[in-house]
Amino acid sequence: MTKTLLTVAIVLSGLSAGLFATFSYAVMPGLRRTEDVTFVQSMRAINVAILNPVFAVVFVGAAAAAVAALASGWSGDARPWLVAGVALYVVGAFVVTGAVNVPRNDALEAGMTSDASLREQFESTWVAWNHVRSLLTTGAFVCLVRAALVL
Repeated sequence: MTKTLLTVAIVLSGLSAGLFATFSYAVMPGLRRTEDVTFVQSMRAINVAILNPVFAVVFVGAAAAAVAALASGWSGDARPWLVAGVALYVVGAFVVTGAVNVPRNDALEAGMTSDASLREQFESTWVAWNHVRSLLTTGAFVCLVRAALVL
């Protein structure tokens, strides 16, 4: 069961890291090339669309499976990698998202100023911190894979 939990954690953390990375190297650079109104409308639509059951399973499931694998009593050479994977994922996915990206999303949604002003208040901070969560969740994925390899 422990190996199954680790496998699930690896797959889900890889999907989550891939999502954040895709925003870093494709979605946001693409939106950077758009007019302000298109940028704001697109991000608002993305922020609504992403709140779905598949995203919830990937986002929360990665942490849940990794924590469950850790709690199942792993010891030895795999344990430090598993601990690092859990820590990096929780900080990257939950802390950064909750502290920075979601509040920026909420402000963009509620904003009543011009599209140019909304974009200026949103884009650079959101993008920078998305890079951070992309790197941290990718690091988590690597640590979880390493834990599996040293078993």
